[in-house]
Amino acid sequence: MVADYTAGSGDRSEEEMDQKASDDGGGLGDRDLETVLSASEGPAPSEGPPGDAAEPRKWKGAVIFLCFYGFMTSIKPGEPFITPYLLSPEKNFTREQVTNEITPVLTYSYMVVLVPAFLLTDLLRYKPVLIIQGVSQVVIWLLLLLGSTLLEMQFMEFFYGITMACRVAYSSYIFSLVSPALYQRVAGYSRSAVLMGVFTSSVLGQLFISFGEVSFYTLSAISLGFVSFGLALSMCLPWPKRSLFFNRTQNREQAAALAGKSELDKMNPKESAPAPAAPPCSASRWRDSVFVQMLLEVRNVARRPNLRLWSLWWVFNSTGYYLVLFYVHILWNKLHPVTENKNVYNGGVEAASTLLSALTSFIAGYAKIRWTVWSELVIGVITAVQAGLLLLMGTTDNIWVCYMAYVLFRGFYQFLVPIATFQIASSLTKELCALVFGINTFLGTILKSIINLIFSDKRGLALDVQTQFLVYFLYFVILTVVYLVCAAVVIIRHCRKPRAEGGGASEPAASTELSPVAAESEPLSNGTSAKA
Repeated sequence: MVADYTAGSGDRSEEEMDQKASDDGGGLGDRDLETVLSASEGPAPSEGPPGDAAEPRKWKGAVIFLCFYGFMTSIKPGEPFITPYLLSPEKNFTREQVTNEITPVLTYSYMVVLVPAFLLTDLLRYKPVLIIQGVSQVVIWLLLLLGSTLLEMQFMEFFYGITMACRVAYSSYIFSLVSPALYQRVAGYSRSAVLMGVFTSSVLGQLFISFGEVSFYTLSAISLGFVSFGLALSMCLPWPKRSLFFNRTQNREQAAALAGKSELDKMNPKESAPAPAAPPCSASRWRDSVFVQMLLEVRNVARRPNLRLWSLWWVFNSTGYYLVLFYVHILWNKLHPVTENKNVYNGGVEAASTLLSALTSFIAGYAKIRWTVWSELVIGVITAVQAGLLLLMGTTDNIWVCYMAYVLFRGFYQFLVPIATFQIASSLTKELCALVFGINTFLGTILKSIINLIFSDKRGLALDVQTQFLVYFLYFVILTVVYLVCAAVVIIRHCRKPRAEGGGASEPAASTELSPVAAESEPLSNGTSAKA
């Protein structure tokens, strides 16, 4: 239940960053809009407001402050221990209540709030949504400290859903501070800050529990202090003047004269033409708005095989991944019931999984594979390994085996996250890229809610946690079979292709690092390619 992005200290923090605990991850997920947008940009030294180059100290100071904010808001030492706290004599909830009545509320809340948070983040220019996120964090820990009823704990999970949905504001805020040429650099800064905060949070929590003999209540009070400080920091953030969709530069002609055409001008050449003397009607302005144009382009993105494959992986595999993160702490408690606080090692395990996830994500950046041919096979093999780890977690009686399987499970998932990010983002504009990942995340959240309602919720089958992990095992087995069948089809077609072209006279393409999807010649609905 305590279980990101996206994008360390448990499932919750990972999905908050890049959909929870250490990532590790997430959706605009997990845990990953920074990488998404930087991948979609590439170097563009000529773009962006000239003020960024003229006033480097100003944007550097803003980026440093935002990274400090991301680090501090990720420090919640009590987060890996929320489930043990609820099941301890201090709160005295039963395992069935936590599994079937409290934890499912998180997924439902996230699904309801995600789309409004995505739109309001851009419309209100980030800062108000970050303040809402900070207020929600404070409410969460107040409810944990003062609440004692089932309804209060369900409200706690509801506010967790709000916090997770608002994480997109931090992920995208930093790109409003600098020119496109600096996107990749500042994305690395912001993500590293969050990862370091999540790791620090997990280590601090474990040290407090194991050596400081701190109670769960005191640890929650410490977490409340950190999130309250984070709320104060959010109020001090500068207010950006622009955003991706609704607050773009009004005077396009002036912007083009200063910095060249923007990406949206390239995608929508009609918009860059001189405006008519008479103002267009509101309906026409809405149809020509950036957001509506992006929605129209999503249809064409879905027709591209490689983009479709990685988007489906994002939806289906992230669903299983976060369900595991949501319920693994309950599983650990069943295998190793809480007797003394110092015997709970959730923080240490989350810290270890954070480090491994960061390492596998880094290694993925150097993977030299022809992804257009081998994507399905790589995904299928890794999904099969994850299925085996889930079977081990659901059947073992050894808590340390379960810990190790969980760490490996997260590491394998995080290996594929940067690959999926770059494969999807490399051939799209940053606006379309953000929308595609938002849609993928929302579809995954709907699927999580359906699975929760059927198997976990009290109104459904209300399965115990070990049986749920066996359901997740079967879910990953089905995905494995589908991926491997698709891999066989793609490989067979690839082997037959050289013969059809004359015995394979053409030289094979060299493998590349995180090879981007090749731009296709098929035009989008506005007459241009997806990549501006």
